[in-house]
Amino acid sequence: MIYPDLLPITPVAAPVTGWVRVPGSKSITNRALVLASLADGSTILRNALFADDTHRMMDCLRGLGATIEADEAAETITVVGRGTIPASRATLFVGNSGTTARFITPVAALGHGIFTVDGVARMRERPMGDLVRALRQLGVEAESLGANGCPPLRINARGLRGGACRVRSDTSSQFLSGLLLASPRADGEKTIISLDGPILSAPYIAITTTMMHQFGAVVEVSDDEREYLVPGRQQYQPLGAYAVEPDASAASYFFAAAAITGGHVRVTGIGKTAMQGDAAFADVLEAMGCVVTRAADFLEVRGTGELRGIAVDMNAISDTVMTLAALAPFATSPTVIENVAHIRHKETDRLTAVAAELSRLGVRVDERADGLTIYPAPRITPATVQTYDDHRMAMAFALVGLRAPGVVIADPKCVAKTFPDYFGRLSALTAGSQAAPGE
Repeated sequence: MIYPDLLPITPVAAPVTGWVRVPGSKSITNRALVLASLADGSTILRNALFADDTHRMMDCLRGLGATIEADEAAETITVVGRGTIPASRATLFVGNSGTTARFITPVAALGHGIFTVDGVARMRERPMGDLVRALRQLGVEAESLGANGCPPLRINARGLRGGACRVRSDTSSQFLSGLLLASPRADGEKTIISLDGPILSAPYIAITTTMMHQFGAVVEVSDDEREYLVPGRQQYQPLGAYAVEPDASAASYFFAAAAITGGHVRVTGIGKTAMQGDAAFADVLEAMGCVVTRAADFLEVRGTGELRGIAVDMNAISDTVMTLAALAPFATSPTVIENVAHIRHKETDRLTAVAAELSRLGVRVDERADGLTIYPAPRITPATVQTYDDHRMAMAFALVGLRAPGVVIADPKCVAKTFPDYFGRLSALTAGSQAAPGE
């Protein structure tokens, strides 16, 4: 979609009521792209996400030699993998996609040749040193050409030999996921990956291991989930067709629209057995006083007209921190968000950005090293919200404008990173009440 530089948000005149379908999960789409490209054969991804992050992943995998055909209108991607990395040289541009950077680096190490991983200016500020060190322990000649272990990275690849490595788990779970995705194709007998530090975003690691199993690989996890053993010389299996779950992080904004306006919204295609941890954002809303219905093929949130503040550890669902932050000023008591220091290393420093923009809107907020305390706001000050080229800042803060006049979103086009049609779907939902399917 084409968006203006500044997008005013129109407050709703009535509770937001209806149903919505959200795009496929970015996390699942990008993992499936990697797994399918490492398989020997063809896999069709259905309900795939088409956004900047997945385009970057497709481009990088093509650069490594996979054949990928995308049909955006049909929301399908056909991946023909060769079971190997055919390319001997490539510059892999990841844009600002941390997922792509942290997955494609170990995958490139499976090849034989020289590969460079680089991105936009912000990507060159995002940490990759822990991953590079882990790859070196596995015999990979890899180095950071940037400052403080950041991209660009150069990999002089001679295949992944396997062995043992340790990787920090308190900066990004994507380091572990990237190593896991590549390890079945290692030349050695096995790869053992041990974790140092607290485990961040554990549900995303579970997505990785679940999908590896789905594509036919064996991975063994210790009881304390701090050591992963992956037998080498495995072959991923093409699946013919693979259905991508709707994006639970994207769903959080529509659930929040119901909560903030006292309406009810159903998101179809994602249910009580969802693979994605961010589906647990519905639990957060339930704790704030909403009514949640969980079915096999949908989740529904019903606002009650009153939100109470809560204290919540959001480490496992940190992509929804900003969604909660947008609701918090309308709660009847303070909201405390804890244990999310790692989101300072995302597309922007998300704790500082949220605190700055809530303050701009006249909301009292206390910023801590690992979280925020947000206080009820008797009144929202009209303002233009800066989004820092961060898609989640734009999507979350638009919710404030559903209740308060005068909210304008700067640079709304940044939502193209994961949800290009976000404002169109939000507008369609808020335009009037709709009956949910089957009602």
